[in-house]
Amino acid sequence: MNSRTLFFVGLILCATGVVSPPMALLLGLVYGFSFPHPYHVDSRNLSRFLLQASVVGLGFGMNLQDVMHAGRSGLAYTAGGIAFALGFGLLAGRLLSVNQKTSFLITAGTAICGGSAIAAVAPIVEADQEETAVSLGTVFILNSIALLIFPAIGWAFHLSQQQFGLWSALAIHDTSSVVGATSRFGAIALVVGTTVKLTRALWIVPVSIGAALLTRSKSRIQWPWFILFFCLAAVLNTYLPSLASVSSILSNLGKLGLTATLFLIGTGLSTTTLRHVGVRPLLQGVILWIVVAISSLCLIVAGVISL
Repeated sequence: MNSRTLFFVGLILCATGVVSPPMALLLGLVYGFSFPHPYHVDSRNLSRFLLQASVVGLGFGMNLQDVMHAGRSGLAYTAGGIAFALGFGLLAGRLLSVNQKTSFLITAGTAICGGSAIAAVAPIVEADQEETAVSLGTVFILNSIALLIFPAIGWAFHLSQQQFGLWSALAIHDTSSVVGATSRFGAIALVVGTTVKLTRALWIVPVSIGAALLTRSKSRIQWPWFILFFCLAAVLNTYLPSLASVSSILSNLGKLGLTATLFLIGTGLSTTTLRHVGVRPLLQGVILWIVVAISSLCLIVAGVISL
């Protein structure tokens, strides 16, 4: 069986729900480290579209009141967390002598929402292809690790579903991995994690505007419109019970889409990615991620941060 056939077999298995989200990521990683990717660019573009469409689909399985409560409570936490991550990340990058643009992209990806933030900010700071690729590689490597280890840590610390959802949203880079991790922990964790994560993703806009002002860039700001559609889906699910059967189907499709997204993300990582990233940018990303994860977990366990 050649690499193209294996790629489509893996994608179909994940898109049909035969495997769980963590297993989908593992399958993708095994493929990425074992075979040359036949559709590297197409796969990256498809994963970006699938992620946004799937998040909207998840909205059809959520109650608007729960979304509003988690969103309001998470707004202050995400603001504080992003400010801390941006400051600490840029300082770490300077101390490690990481390229300035690469350092900013890694920091923005960790602080806000992984690859989506990097893709939005890179044109504004005029990052070249190599700087963008290194930043994406760093964030995706750590994002993949987080999906696999966070549920085990949550169980070890006996976190409630609300606590785990909040911690995942504050400490995991990409929305897809937040959904993958929280869905293993429980339905409440999924609602909290997804909603607070999307609240965090909204900070793409002010951070992009700030970067544009500092660099005097005229690049177009990318607005995360899919978050608005997620909220509209929750409105329809809450106030139109006659659409319950349709909403259930769309919500399930959203979960399947996110599982397929994790497989696609996994196939994009390889030994070439690891070599390309280099030690210093990866070290910056690791240090920043560990500090954010541990500090947010400590604050949640201590009851300082709660919903």
